[in-house]
Amino acid sequence: MLISGLIVGTVLGFVLQRGRFCVTGAFRDLWTTRNSRWFTAFLVIVAVHSVGLFALQALGVITLEAEAFPWLATIVGGFIFGFAIILAGGCATGTYYRAGEGLVGSWFALIMYALFSAIMKTGPLSGFNTSMRGITIDASTIYGSLGISPWVLVAVLVVAVGLAVRHHLSKPKVKIATLPASKSGLAHVLFEKPWGAFGTAAIIGVIATVAWPLSAATGRNDGLGITTPSSKLVSFLVTGDPELVDWGVLLVVGILLGSFIAAKGSGEFRIRVPDATTIIKSIGGGALMGIGAALAGGCTIGNAMVQTAQFSFQGWTALGFMILGTGVAAKLTLMRKRPASTPTSSTSGVSV
Repeated sequence: MLISGLIVGTVLGFVLQRGRFCVTGAFRDLWTTRNSRWFTAFLVIVAVHSVGLFALQALGVITLEAEAFPWLATIVGGFIFGFAIILAGGCATGTYYRAGEGLVGSWFALIMYALFSAIMKTGPLSGFNTSMRGITIDASTIYGSLGISPWVLVAVLVVAVGLAVRHHLSKPKVKIATLPASKSGLAHVLFEKPWGAFGTAAIIGVIATVAWPLSAATGRNDGLGITTPSSKLVSFLVTGDPELVDWGVLLVVGILLGSFIAAKGSGEFRIRVPDATTIIKSIGGGALMGIGAALAGGCTIGNAMVQTAQFSFQGWTALGFMILGTGVAAKLTLMRKRPASTPTSSTSGVSV
């Protein structure tokens, strides 16, 4: 059953690359262009995932475990991670799929992210990480603290996200010039036709839901996750211990494979070497990503998508401070470079 991790990762990597879906762009646009389209798409993932998770739990397929809330580590780690993804040019999954496209800067960011997540989780800084995450309060889930059914919050989230999606879809569409199709049928849809933000988000939400029972079948009671598997991958490469290769490790390997397949099929793969300044930022950003994600207990997937779908305090707190950290980094590194009189326009979910 471990092979299902590789399959899910490959499909996820393919969808992320073809949908150009990077959470860094979603967070960044909230600050730089005041555009919430891609952030709304991200919340579509959370909403779809939340419905799926609580449905699976109601059916007895999975069990969602509640833990104490490590509030200090979540706040500090979330902010560091949000700041770091601007420097690195992508979040955890964004860095993985862009590495699969041939972006050398993402290779550096990915290596440092995996290395420093391992340093924080099982290496020299593991004691610091453990002590920080040991500062907790008993509150675990929002619905538990309110004493209500999780389905109440699920319904509120679904309605709110649905209204936001309708708002964006009601706006006039901007026509973009495209080249004549060179493929037909399924090949055209998979490798050539642009994928919409909300459709891509819904697919990712379904993938995230399916991941839970497949992962649980291997003894790993969790869904999509990037930081711990990346840490385990580094540890495996250093020690050669096959016990470290679990469902999650095969998942992240699959993301690289899937994004490479998508990039090659769409003609978007090519080796791109950035300048020295960008490489230095990628290295520093990747290292901070690993530190921040380990402290916060997850990245934009493990925290901002999986934990939020469970309505945990950790997930929603981490999401808020990731967005804040992204805003500070954007202010310091991106927005100050723009002339005040120059209007900005929204970009896709692709990171800069």
